[in-house]
Amino acid sequence: MKYNNLAYLFIALLFASCTDKIPEVNFEMSYEGEVAPVTVTFKNSSKNAEGYSWDFGDGTGSVTDAEPTHTFNGFGEFTVTLTGVNGSESVETTQKINIKQPPVKSVEIITSKGTMIAELSNYTPQHRDNFIKLANEKFFDGLLYHRVMKNFMIQGGDPDSRNAPAGQGLGQGGPGYTVPAEMYPGKYHYKGALAAARTENPQKASSGSQFYIVHGRAVDDNFLSQVESKNRVSYSQADRSYYKEHGGTPGLDNLYTVFGNLTSGFEVLDAIADVKVSDKGGDKDRPLTDVKIVSIRVIE
Repeated sequence: MKYNNLAYLFIALLFASCTDKIPEVNFEMSYEGEVAPVTVTFKNSSKNAEGYSWDFGDGTGSVTDAEPTHTFNGFGEFTVTLTGVNGSESVETTQKINIKQPPVKSVEIITSKGTMIAELSNYTPQHRDNFIKLANEKFFDGLLYHRVMKNFMIQGGDPDSRNAPAGQGLGQGGPGYTVPAEMYPGKYHYKGALAAARTENPQKASSGSQFYIVHGRAVDDNFLSQVESKNRVSYSQADRSYYKEHGGTPGLDNLYTVFGNLTSGFEVLDAIADVKVSDKGGDKDRPLTDVKIVSIRVIE
């Protein structure tokens, strides 16, 4: 009996030492507002953990802060996961947070050929907010559509194009910063898509100011299948139907960020795309007669 009691005691102590190593993981969230962007503070009430890792459910996380603060720029339902670690033991717990979409904003693009209205996408908040910022600063006023390619796109936003003399090559200017890529499924290069130009860079970061509007051409299923394979895109049947009905430039999908689309003024897009352009030299594709961006204004 004595030996049995000692054995039981040993087992109890061993069990207690093992359970001491198993983390108890829990957290609370506090925030104000429900419309993106929402900043959330996480209160960590876990026990028995030597370290923590967070997955915020939006493609970001933290492995350095026990009680981080995180801003959700996107909207929808996000699953937040906290993992507590103690030695070889790890335990995780999850909670969901629902963030509502902010009101959709549009911009009025007044050009020397007429006016277009474009809706900005809330799925690309960094590009949306940057474009609004520049528009409010009147950054675009007086710039040119310096690169026009019929059946492809019209491009503007180069600050060097303001008052640029005829024959001057353009397309290298910007505000001195780039915007991180924001590729989003379903935001494709249909006719009228508003997208960010960029230089060649592995991160696909966008120019801070140069943008283009897709003119495009008719496409078929065979071409879309080729793009899927080459650019690692997966088109739904609705995507294919829309492309075949409206046309576009699907070869740019998953390579450049689309952050909006025209809702009116397609006849102006056609008129700009139809202008005569230089066919040689450093100013290739620049209209022979300037096409100006008179102003871009945010529509509240």
